[in-house]
Amino acid sequence: MIEPCDTDVLIVVDVQYDFLPGGALAVPDGDAVIAPINRLARAFRHVVLTQDWHPEGHASFASSHPSRQAFETADLHYGSQVLWPDHCVQGTEGAEISRDLDIPHAQLVIRKGYNTGIDSYSGFKEADRKTSTGLDGYLKERGFRRVFCAGLAMDFCVAWTALDSAAAGFETYLFEDASRAIDTNGSLAKAKKDLEAAGVRLISSEQIRRR
Repeated sequence: MIEPCDTDVLIVVDVQYDFLPGGALAVPDGDAVIAPINRLARAFRHVVLTQDWHPEGHASFASSHPSRQAFETADLHYGSQVLWPDHCVQGTEGAEISRDLDIPHAQLVIRKGYNTGIDSYSGFKEADRKTSTGLDGYLKERGFRRVFCAGLAMDFCVAWTALDSAAAGFETYLFEDASRAIDTNGSLAKAKKDLEAAGVRLISSEQIRRR
């Protein structure tokens, strides 16, 4: 059992309407993460949220690439990019964080993916692997040592956030039962392999001692 302390932070990744059932890029069984995340949030004093926040015509949208289809890949200036259906467009309902999340004590919302030409899965760095969101500095300035991740989608935004957390020197955990995957073209298996190699620990929310 793990008992959260003042140097622990829970990062809740992209629990937004476009990733939930009926959304533009719905993650299978995505709404199943809400109940365990709400339970976890009550155990953590410190919680950070991330939010996909794309402008219209974003480079990661398949609609921005004539003759290309969603879930194909394209070579952009920073490397290979999965092309997605338009989703989480700034100011739309689909971009809103789910109102079913019960985390009134969340202390920060990190918006990402707002640069038109660069996608951003991770809460720490954009997909060019150079542009920082500032989250690393925020967590270190506040003295956090352990990072716990959950949300949508496990094989993209949650995994990349966890990987960047580990790379930044934080002891990092990912709640499998409080995350769900898109799993396109073997992405979930690859994510799990990468997480294991980086030393990220895959755990269950049941391993957290609740207050």
